[in-house]
Amino acid sequence: MIKDWLTNSRHTVVFTGAGMSTESGLPDFRSANQGLWQQKDPHQVASVEALNTNIDEFIDFYRKRVLGVKEYRPHNGHRILAEWESRGRIQSVITQNVDGFHQQAGSKNVAELHGTLQKVHCQACGTSYSSEAFLDGSYRCDCGGILRPSVVLFGEMLPEQPFESAFDEASRAELFIVLGSSLSVTPANQFPLIAKEHGAKLVIVNQEATPFDDYADLVINHRQIGEVLMEWQCF
Repeated sequence: MIKDWLTNSRHTVVFTGAGMSTESGLPDFRSANQGLWQQKDPHQVASVEALNTNIDEFIDFYRKRVLGVKEYRPHNGHRILAEWESRGRIQSVITQNVDGFHQQAGSKNVAELHGTLQKVHCQACGTSYSSEAFLDGSYRCDCGGILRPSVVLFGEMLPEQPFESAFDEASRAELFIVLGSSLSVTPANQFPLIAKEHGAKLVIVNQEATPFDDYADLVINHRQIGEVLMEWQCF
């Protein structure tokens, strides 16, 4: 069934969440035992308010996150998606993740809804730098402004260009595949529904059930994403 859908779809879009990253070893945010937000109050370390009033803890938190991303690599699932894109079997990836692993694996058409930890930019003038600047202890721009990760903080809107690109891709999809997202975060969780409303087949692969499983044409739980994608190789 899924192999037929992949083969016949003229526009396939993949939507990835934290489960895609945790298979590379990265911690997620909301899991009961090891989620980052079980250990830290996000409003104290990952918000606009923290950037403005709690800068030392803000920098310490994100420096550790940048270091964490550098310790891990894309897994086989990332590489399969990149290969499928290169062969025209999928057209794009929409991701909630900020690790940059899709691009590292070779994916080109990626909408990063929540930004990336691979870059930092100046809060004052907007100049962009590699996140290596954080690791070198360089937290100031040449203009004197504070450098911050190029991620969406609590209290900020999603970046306009990736959001519009994701909306367009979801609207055009004939097959929309969710990989490793609980679909609990708005507004990003609306894209599967947008795809479904425009006639797409909807597939959800996630460790646990999601609020949108009843809308899906296929649901797979309690499986590793990389293993599932290996089984779907049909070309």
